[in-house]
Amino acid sequence: MSFERDPEQTPAILSPNQYAIPTDDPSSSRNYNTMPTSPPRDSLVARLQIQSTQIPKAWISPICGAGAGFASGIVTCPLDVIKTKLQAQGGFQTSFNRNPQASHHLYRGIVGTARVIWREEGVRGMYRGLGPMLLGYLPTWAVYLTVYENTREFWFDQCGSWWVARCYSSLTAGACSTILTNPIWVIKTRFMTQSAKAASDGMRAPYYYTSTFDAARKMYRSEGIRSFYSGLTPALLGLTHVAVQFPLYEYFKMKFTGFGIGEHPVEDSSANWIGISAATFLSKVCASTATYPHEVLRTRLQTQQRKSGITTSDGLAAKARYTGILHMCKVILKEEGWRAFYAGIGTNLIRAVPAAMTTMLTYEWLQSLIHRSQDRGGQLKKERHEQGT
Repeated sequence: MSFERDPEQTPAILSPNQYAIPTDDPSSSRNYNTMPTSPPRDSLVARLQIQSTQIPKAWISPICGAGAGFASGIVTCPLDVIKTKLQAQGGFQTSFNRNPQASHHLYRGIVGTARVIWREEGVRGMYRGLGPMLLGYLPTWAVYLTVYENTREFWFDQCGSWWVARCYSSLTAGACSTILTNPIWVIKTRFMTQSAKAASDGMRAPYYYTSTFDAARKMYRSEGIRSFYSGLTPALLGLTHVAVQFPLYEYFKMKFTGFGIGEHPVEDSSANWIGISAATFLSKVCASTATYPHEVLRTRLQTQQRKSGITTSDGLAAKARYTGILHMCKVILKEEGWRAFYAGIGTNLIRAVPAAMTTMLTYEWLQSLIHRSQDRGGQLKKERHEQGT
């Protein structure tokens, strides 16, 4: 399988990405200076273009990644709330109800879960955890994309394989961002699974927080620092997700558009964005389906309390239901069956695909916008210097 680009068939590329696809063709060149018609030199747009030249190259990926995560969080938060409640409810009921025959599910399916949330909490319930989610996306994507882009050359030099280098870079970037931001995601998950109603029925979360700071304070006081890293092990195991998604995305994008990640033709075209959308859709569906069970395990660990101080109706202290990954897998398989490992997968796919498409389209658009602005701003600065203004 060849990944070389034919310079006679591929148009000029706007944004350089020297590690996108290895090639030995010395004749391959890229023209970054050929720009479409631009606004007048003294307009607001022209001034912004000149200002954009001050953005360091190393900051572009973090800025674009953070912007992409922000947009994705706004669009998909309600579906993420529904998915998280479906994943977590089995963990709550077994903490309070030890009789599997008497157990029932409060949340059933996408529509049923949405109705319960809307009836009990309204629109605020659909956006629970939005603050921590947005707070988490900023460093997550900034760290991930920065590490990903800066480790591909290293891994390619080590292994000489395009595919393996992308997989290793995905794992490295994912590990860095996951370890850094896990406390934020634990708080986000706690927010999404809590309810405005009391937990007396054993079907709801046995905690309630009023803000991100309140959640962090209460978790630290009652459960200790380790609570912020609940679910870290399955989260790290879940790095297989990005190890599948990003290499496939780059591969499909090259096949559909002829450009690597962050690269664009000089002139925008609908075919380019359709290709990006198709590449994102295919890569996300493949990755989500193959690696979904780890999300259920992670959510269960994140939502159980280590020292809850909660008592059941018979006066017994509630204990942590799961002691580790293997124990959790055994308990879930015994009490809920294998289907529990795929609880909420329908919602996850409905949520994950538009989330990924929002993320990647925003990221690619911001990359294109910044590079175009910098190129045009550089030309304007040169023209003004030559004219002595």
